Amino acid sequence: MNAPLLEMKNITKEFPGVKALDNVSFQVAQGEIHCLVGENGAGKSTLMKVLSGVYPHGSYSGDVLFGGEVQRFNGISDSEKVGIAIIYQELAQFPELTVYENIFLGHEIKTGFLMDWNETIKRATEILKKVKLDVNPALKIKDLGVGKRQLVEIAKALSKDVKLLILDEPTAALNEVDSENLLNLLRDLKHHGVTCILISHKLKEVIQIADTVTVLRDGQTICTLSAQQGQVSEQILIKNMVGREIDNIYPRRERGQTGEVVLEVRNWNAYDPNAGRAVLKDVNFNLRKGEIIGFSGLIGSGRTELALSIFGNPDGYHLNGELYVKGEQKRFGHPRDAIDAGVAYATEDRKGDGLILIQDVKQNITLANLREIAEQGVVDNNAEVKVANEYKTSLNIKTPTVEQKVSNLSGGNQQKVCLGKWLFVKPEVLILDEPTRGIDVGAKYEIYTIMTRLVEQGMSIIMISSELPEVLGMSDRVYVVASGKIAGELPIAEATQEKIMHLATN
Repeated sequence: MNAPLLEMKNITKEFPGVKALDNVSFQVAQGEIHCLVGENGAGKSTLMKVLSGVYPHGSYSGDVLFGGEVQRFNGISDSEKVGIAIIYQELAQFPELTVYENIFLGHEIKTGFLMDWNETIKRATEILKKVKLDVNPALKIKDLGVGKRQLVEIAKALSKDVKLLILDEPTAALNEVDSENLLNLLRDLKHHGVTCILISHKLKEVIQIADTVTVLRDGQTICTLSAQQGQVSEQILIKNMVGREIDNIYPRRERGQTGEVVLEVRNWNAYDPNAGRAVLKDVNFNLRKGEIIGFSGLIGSGRTELALSIFGNPDGYHLNGELYVKGEQKRFGHPRDAIDAGVAYATEDRKGDGLILIQDVKQNITLANLREIAEQGVVDNNAEVKVANEYKTSLNIKTPTVEQKVSNLSGGNQQKVCLGKWLFVKPEVLILDEPTRGIDVGAKYEIYTIMTRLVEQGMSIIMISSELPEVLGMSDRVYVVASGKIAGELPIAEATQEKIMHLATN
């Protein structure tokens, strides 16, 4: 074991009514990839915000030692000065600026008082080679895909002579190819002396790359495991994360016991006038009562565009084709029309489109169906609290009170609030777009259990997911989308990861 580069001793951090970190100790050796895992709300991101200075010295108790010296960071700039860089899941970039401007933003290269653009572009090109990103540094960030933007953020960290690189869910929004490229880059950085802390909910990814894993649960350090000593396995990680064993993360249910067709799409086409291209071409599918159908496909294949085109077409696509709900032909001109017809859509971007983060839990849950709790246009506050508490209980939303702001909840609990919002409109068809993205294994199990309960009660679910095990574990049938078309339909008994990938890529 190499000497510790980082030691965090007895860190305790409290918020009003919540102890987020309770006497946490954490140690990272020089030159290792150290994974930090735990359920949503376990304290992982809070611990890293203490380390990086987002929560300044004095706002927590305990000591942070870096390079053997006690640190008293009062902001991110202080941690960056000693060689610590943190990259968040939501990238802090400026889309209208170029790649090289984003890389050196905040530590610009100057000659006197003037920007030295030639040296900036030269240095940016050199750093981009280090992260194996072959793009013109003069490109605007908005013209890059998510995977390439992630690499630009790492390039920015390397431009500051980083010694410890912290990545918070870096692969959450990446496809398998981009995720593998990123993991290979972290291995390469390790060989060049950069120490990494990786926060991830993808346990297969953790097992693949970690030298050491520390598990947090309920704001406390549970254990630190060595991959070299064979201590890191999916079963061991899950048991320590959730405090119990989960033998099968996908709840058992009788599949194939479905009823009449509740939603059908025929010869469905969508043209995006802003992008100037067709996003859906002659799509046909159906959904039966009490059924979960999974939509799989690569990012950009048209899965989300299909959901949006059905749910009131908020992006203004030019549509043609036929949509039937319970045998009656429909065309929804607005999401409100879809909701009134019993169709609900939980977006893949819960923070951007699914929730109002500055409002509380009760306001978010009742948002899509205020008419249910209003009298003569005035919301009945008592009724709102009652409804919110019912969903807090039935969905096991972990919050001290329904008057807690949604921004203060973990990702898994935010997702449950999002589910509660749509369940309150009492839909017959529920479209779930990436329902477990960015949430831990324990919260995933709870979401799957809720989905199973809903279909057993007669609801019908369309699930869009990038995770093939999730598609195979939860669906009755699988539709594969490729280039805006349905590339194939597979009954679950015949579906495999290999068959799905073959259809998605051909």
